[in-house]
Parts: sequence; structure tokens; C-alpha cells
Amino acid sequence: MKTSAKDLRLHTRRILDAIDRGQEVTITHRGKPRAKIVPIRSARRSSKKTARALPLFGIWKDNPKTKNVAAYVDSLRSGRH
Repeated sequence: MKTSAKDLRLHTRRILDAIDRGQEVTITHRGKPRAKIVPIRSARRSSKKTARALPLFGIWKDNPKTKNVAAYVDSLRSGRH
């Protein structure tokens, strides 16, 4: 679907409905394509990963305390109960 920047401003709901149906929308300004809006694949459709299954990164990935993330988080929360 193609639409102008003005239509995007004035008919946002109609454009969002098209995106919800899976359509990609190209936004034009003065007749030239400027941007594309694509639907986000919902988390429900993708494989569900829990926070425990995601790898650590940055300063946490090499920290010896976080070898077992679940145990480390539990130890941090233990003082709260």
C-alpha cells in the first residue's frame, strides 16, 4: 500500500488497520518514497523465550556470580521475603 505523509497524519487509523492485516505501507512525500512501515511480528507468533533462557551480555557475561543466572537472581531476591 502507498500513502502520502498527509494521509498518514489524517488517516492514521486506516493505515494502522492495513498494517494489522499484514500489509506493508510505503509513505511518500511529494510523490517520492520516504519511509516504509512494516508490521511487527508479535511475540506470540515467535518462539517464546523466558528471561532465564536468554544469554547474558556485557559486563554480566563473564561474571562468575552469574554462571547460574536463576540461582543468582534468587539469591538477590532472598532478602526481600
